[in-house]
Amino acid sequence: MTSLLPFISKTYQAPVWRMEIDESSQTLFLEIRDHADKQVSFSALSLQSGDVYFEGLTTPERWLTGIEAAYDGILLLHNYQSATGPVHKGITTIEAASGKELWSNFTLAFDHLSVNGPVVYNAQLQPKKLFLLDVKTGNTLRGYEPVPDQPLNNQIISPELLPAAEVNSLYLPLSAYANAVHYISYNRFRIVSLHTLLQEHLEQHLFVFNEEGTLLYHDLLHNAIQKMQPEAFVLHNNQLIYLKNRSGLIVLNL
Repeated sequence: MTSLLPFISKTYQAPVWRMEIDESSQTLFLEIRDHADKQVSFSALSLQSGDVYFEGLTTPERWLTGIEAAYDGILLLHNYQSATGPVHKGITTIEAASGKELWSNFTLAFDHLSVNGPVVYNAQLQPKKLFLLDVKTGNTLRGYEPVPDQPLNNQIISPELLPAAEVNSLYLPLSAYANAVHYISYNRFRIVSLHTLLQEHLEQHLFVFNEEGTLLYHDLLHNAIQKMQPEAFVLHNNQLIYLKNRSGLIVLNL
């Protein structure tokens, strides 16, 4: 019997391309890409209250933009140098609480996120020189220092990809296609995602059990698909976060 209910359940008009969690503000940012209209939009939600801060937010650059990182309640966006290449350029920042643009700089490029904020460089200068940025103003704070400016590690836990035989059969209610499951053992929960073959098509399912093998939650993530999908879920601060049919966001409190 299902005994867990979604804390957040939202469906978007196009696939969610990327998710980013800001640890300090417990904000979940989403990048939604509508390939038919060549339009990218962004959304932000509170993982504490479930409130939507903004959604359907767009920038003047309709398509060649995306999420770079998130820090201290601020979303960092990038543009692309070209439609055919992966190289990023420029930084635009959006405040989560208001959805307002704080600042933009199209000569800077993002390098990585440190515990003290974004580390960036001037893409027009060689050799590349890194410096620490004030995320709320765009001002340079100082040169990058590897020891104090260590990379920021998030608390996101991704599942392991395991042979089905290595997982207790209590937690496998369906036959796992290709003998592969994504699995996390977390406190008293056992979380499993697997593919199963049904009438020559694949389905992807998500299950949450307790340690005794009692089913607490089940969802069909994809049906009638032709190939196996990547990992279906992540854990963050006692929350299970996953996408359903690519455009549905579900968050469960565990």
